Formats: sequence, C-alpha cells, structure tokens
Amino acid sequence: MSQVGAPQGRTWPGPARNPRSRTLRSVATLTTAALAVTVLAGCSSDEDAGTGPAAAQDNAPTARALVDDGGTLRWAVDALPATFNAFQADADAATSRVAGAVLPALHTLDERGRPRLNPDYLETAEVVETEPRQVVLYKLNQQAVWSDGREIGAADFLAQWRALSGRDTAYWTARNAGYERIEKIEKGKNDLEVRVTFAKPYADWRALFTPLYPKQVMGSPNSFNDGARTTLKATAGPFLLSKADRKTGDLTLTRNPRWWGTAPKLDSLVLRAVPRADREAALAGGKLDLAEIDRSTAERIALALKDADAGRGGAEAARLHGPGSAITPGKALRSWALAHGEDEELAAEVKAARAQNEAAVARYAAAQDTLAGYVVRKSLEPAYTQLSLNGESGPLADERVRRAVARAIDRREIAESVLKPLGLPSEPPGSHLALAGQPAYADSSDALGDQDTKEARALLADAGWVPGGAQKKPAGTKAGAEAQKKAEGTTGKEAEQGDTASDDGLYIVGDDKPGELRAAPRIGPGGPEAGTRVLAPAPAAARERAALLARAEALDTGTRAAAAAAPANAKPDKGVAGAYAPLGSAAPAAVPAASQALGKDGKALSLRFVLPSGPGSETLRAVGDRIVRMLDAVGIRTEVTKVSDESFFKDHIASGDYDLALYSWPASAYPATDARPIFAKPEPASDGSLLVEQNYSRVGTDRIDQLFDQAAGTLDEEEAGDLIRQADARIWAAAGSIPLYQRPQLVAARQDVVNAGAWGFATPRYQDIGFKKSETTKGSPSED
Repeated sequence: MSQVGAPQGRTWPGPARNPRSRTLRSVATLTTAALAVTVLAGCSSDEDAGTGPAAAQDNAPTARALVDDGGTLRWAVDALPATFNAFQADADAATSRVAGAVLPALHTLDERGRPRLNPDYLETAEVVETEPRQVVLYKLNQQAVWSDGREIGAADFLAQWRALSGRDTAYWTARNAGYERIEKIEKGKNDLEVRVTFAKPYADWRALFTPLYPKQVMGSPNSFNDGARTTLKATAGPFLLSKADRKTGDLTLTRNPRWWGTAPKLDSLVLRAVPRADREAALAGGKLDLAEIDRSTAERIALALKDADAGRGGAEAARLHGPGSAITPGKALRSWALAHGEDEELAAEVKAARAQNEAAVARYAAAQDTLAGYVVRKSLEPAYTQLSLNGESGPLADERVRRAVARAIDRREIAESVLKPLGLPSEPPGSHLALAGQPAYADSSDALGDQDTKEARALLADAGWVPGGAQKKPAGTKAGAEAQKKAEGTTGKEAEQGDTASDDGLYIVGDDKPGELRAAPRIGPGGPEAGTRVLAPAPAAARERAALLARAEALDTGTRAAAAAAPANAKPDKGVAGAYAPLGSAAPAAVPAASQALGKDGKALSLRFVLPSGPGSETLRAVGDRIVRMLDAVGIRTEVTKVSDESFFKDHIASGDYDLALYSWPASAYPATDARPIFAKPEPASDGSLLVEQNYSRVGTDRIDQLFDQAAGTLDEEEAGDLIRQADARIWAAAGSIPLYQRPQLVAARQDVVNAGAWGFATPRYQDIGFKKSETTKGSPSED
C-alpha cells in the first residue's frame, strides 16, 4: 500500500468493506490500457458541432453483401472478464465487450460520440411530460426477446432500477448515477410500453438501461452480486455466451438463434486473453485476427508490409534487418571455419551458436511473412492522457504552484511527440469533459493559459519558491528551545490566519473554510517576499491569478468580455543597477534563474513523479521525461519513481502517494453524469481521511459541483452544454488536471477482416463484423 503514513484520500473500497453504492466513472487507465477503459456514453444533442472528430474511424467499412457468412474471429482482450455484470466495481473492458455483443443497448454512439436510438430494441424513446415530473416513454421493438423466449418488458426495467437505485445496500453496485433520480417505473398502455417517472429532472436519461440486464440477474442481491460474475441466465444480443475456458484464456460467443435483428455474419466470436506485451508474438504466430497494439508492434507490421510490397520474403527480410543482418560474409566464413575446425570443443560451441542463430532467423522470417497478412488501422481513442497534480498536501496544495507547473508544460510539444510519428492529428485537448468532434466540446484552456516560462516563474516566486530558498531558514527563525517556545506560543488566531481558504470553495486539506476569499498577499515590508530576491515581480503573479479567475468567470457567465481585460505579460526583468556599475546599466545576469533549483524556508522544491514501469508503458515514460525537462527549466525538480503497473494505480494514484502522475480518462457522451465524480470536491470523512470518489488530484470547488448538478438537471440541451463548458473552465483554472493528448488507437487486423478496427467514438456493430468475400465468391447470392 501507500508509503505515506498519514491518512490519504479514500475511494470506495468495494463490497468487501462497504456495500454502499457509489457513482463511479470507469477506471482511469495507463497509456497502454493496462487498466481497462469502459467508454460510457455521450451528449444527447442532435445538432452538429462546429468541427468533426480530430481523426476519422478506420474500420474497413464494407457493405454486408461483400462480407462472407460464417467464420470465427479471434479478438484479443487483456484478460477474461472478472465479471459479466457491468455495474460491479471490477467490471473491465472485456466485460463491456461481452455486454455489447450479448445484451440490449437502448442507445448506441455514432462516429461523433452522440447517442442514437437503437432500433433493434426501441421503436421510440422520448420525454413525454415535464410537469409535474419528467416522464420518459419507451416503446419497445415488438420482436425483442430474451434468449429464453420471454419478451423484454417493464419488469426488466423495474428490476434494474431497484438494483441500481442505491436504496438497497445488499446490492454491491459500483455506479448508480441517474437511477437514484427515478421515482417509479410502470407498464404503459401495453406490454411494449415502459413509463419511467423521475423524481427530479435528469438530462442524461439516455445513459440509463444500457446495458439492460434481465430481471433474472437484477432481481435479487445474490444473482446480482455473485451469479452474474460467471454466467448470465438470459441474454438478448446478436450473440450469446457459449463457453469460457480459463485454461486457454478463450471466451466463445456464438450466434443467438432467437436474434430478431440483422443476422450476424460470423458464426462465432472468440475473445482471447493475450496481455499487451505478448500480442506481437501472438500476431506473428497467426493466433489472432484483431488486436489493439502498441506503437512498436505497429512499426513491426508496417515493416513487414514494406518488405512484402518490395517483393522481399521473410528470409530476405531477416538478412536485411532481422537477426541475420549482423552476419557479414567475413563473419559467416569465420564461423563456418571454427565449426569445422580441429578444436572439437570450440567447434561444438560454434555449431550450437550457429543453430541458435539459424533458428532465430527462421522465426523472424516466418513472423515477417505472417505479419505481412495484417494491416494497422488507426484513429484517436475516445480518451485523453492527463498530468494529474495532487493538491492534497505539499507544494501542490498551493494553487499558484499547480498553475506554475501547468504554465511550464508545452502541451503541444508533448502531443506532437506522441501522435505525429503515427500520422495522427496532434492538437492537444482543450477540454476535460469532451473531445474534439463531440457536441459538448469547447476549448476552455485559455482559463489557465498556454505555456509561458516567465509566468510560471512569477507564480513560483509569488508562492515563495525562489533560487537559494533551500538554504535559507524562515525569517526570524531561532534555534533550539527558543524556537520551540515560540512555536508553542502561537495563538489560535494566528494559526487560523495561516489557514486561509482559497477562493471559490477550492478544497485543500486543512482548509475547513471553503468559499472564503483568500486575502491578497502583502506586498512590501513584512510581506512574503521581504528580504528575498524574486524571479519576477510578485504583483505580476497576483495579476495573473486575478486574470485566470476573470477568464473562468467570463465563461461562467456566458461571455468572454472579461478575458480581454487580462494584462499582458510583465516586461522582462532587466536587472538591478549595481553599486559598482555606471548608473543605469543592468547588473550582469547571474546563473539563469531557470537553471537554479528553487526552495522556500530551507526546503527544496521537489515533486514526486510516479510512472508505471511495465512493458507497453514506454510512451508514458517518454512523456514523463519531457515533463521533467520542462519543469527543470523553471527550477522545479522532480523525483521520478517507477513502479509496477499493478501497484501504480492502487498503491499510488488512488491512495494519493504521489505529486505528479500520468494516467488517462475516457471521454463520455454524458459528462454531467460521468465526469462529476472525477472533479467533485473531496469531502472530509469522520476518520479524518478524504472521500475523493474518483477525484485523484484531490482538487475541487463548490462551484464546479454546482455546475455539474445544474447541467444534469436541465432538459434544455443548449443550456446543459453551456453549463458543462463553464465547469470545464473552472477545472482548468483549478489546475489539478492538465490534459496532454488524445490517446492513439492502433488496431492490428487481418487484411480480410472488415467492419472492425479503430472505431473512435462509435459503438461496434457486432453483427456486421466479418471476413471480406474473396473475388471468387463475390458473385454468389446472399441472404442480405
């Protein structure tokens, strides 16, 4: 567990400790998705946003008439699902993949992340009343039935609501957002109508009942908590569960004979557990048809395709750039001579080495030939990687230091370093709550500002972190018993003044007066900068802080007029006139401030930067190296700690044992619901710890919470979008999370696999996935 002894931020510990249901967004991920992402869903607006997705889908769209009937697709997952219940805490990406193939999804996402009614299950779904209560009427597809033959109906909706409402703590639920707002569910005019009445308005009602489980699963705590972990008593998708082989790591889904919709093209779909680090070998062995991969595997496939296009077989490729490339004619001749020489012992050793080399060349050649049968499909994943700044304690508890870190980082440089080599768009995300192309997206990053080294230094100086500060004790400090006596004599009033709350309810541990405005720092004698040489005038930092709040306030009120009042950057410090220099001349520059380590009151400014060390996290570590250099340029030192992937999230991020960390969040089509627990203001618990939900930066404000609540409670979609953008501006200004880049989505697919690959925002349509017909079968009749 955490190495920090003091109580840290606390998250919901799971049913073993506390069965109380909580609203949780899907688990944050590493760049390599070592921790699974479940993309939840999106905004309900049908209006076109100003821009489309940053990158288009790449999934080989093919008309069904050109897709073969039959076949088995082997699709890689990180591990077999720990549970088939998507509403449990340990549900993962494999759980979601199974649910998408075998359970009803009332609304699916299009290529821009917008929810669309799924006609396989619904004829209509709409708000039919708003007064005195919001009422949503679902009209079900009359052909929709569970695999046991029973019609999908109000009883299933009712059971799911009761299980997820949070009223019955016997259900170990991981998330219940939206269900707790429902007042009642009843049958409509007939068995095909379901009326859902809400106790209070809920904008994200389309997020509910996807996936929809049968009443046999949701009807009792035992079946919910335990039964659905290993099997599902009934399903209602184009596929159904067939068998799970834990020894081989294969989960087989087969066609649902009761499926009423468009027939699946595949006979079966095998989800095969292959860890990310083993996928290149699995692909090279021809054991997979579809798999998400990392950059190095993508480059290997690209090289194999290049060889094939050039007419080079695997053996020639091995000699050109594989294990055989280092064997020159001279080395080969000498090796042959030694292998056939008079020294029998040496000859045996050389022959063994030659055999190993030949085997390695043969393996590489075979792998290249096999990999040439794949193609890499790429897009941008609906998730972004962020730098999290833990504001619970230490230097980052000061908002000025957090903002300085943010202003020191060149987000564009980082995004380009990750995405440009892959040929993907590299514009850094401008929002925490939506990504480019989604209806809710708007770039609110100007609420914090772009990279600016001078402003970063000014903020640090204003916070008291200055060159040489690590060697200086606080002014007036006395040694020994006298200092202890003075410390014990501090009055309660003085202590209270030292714990002034930040503006806008910003929560920092020890700040138990949220909402009060912090007094402006005293300038001049007796102020925090007295007797200290600062890097930039403190008033400049103070003006920037005011400007940041003004920008956020401008967005908060729906205008940007106040942003225009932001002051220009302070003029560069040209030095102080020296006593031994002609009047008016600048003092010679000392060691550049940027290159000097900063300190305060005898303590150096150093931040703990935690990174995962596992295979596949190379990109994350490379980004971390860039950030270290950027922070070093403004005098912020970092202590980089690399930990195992298993320990990274549990023992460091969730427990708060870090200052800086890199991890990812999925985009959501319903940000008012799904993003709230990520940015909610932490609440003190009775034991002195924090209930942080999923706000692992531990930075939040009352106003942000209010904006989320207002957005979730309005049925005016335009108003909801505006409220979400206001919340995002406040999140930027708080500087607890800095979005860096949208994650690349790289998928290796067998060249004849169609309607599958890098889907981007869209929900996969499992019944259309298949293998492209060969030229000889294209003319054959098709049932489609």
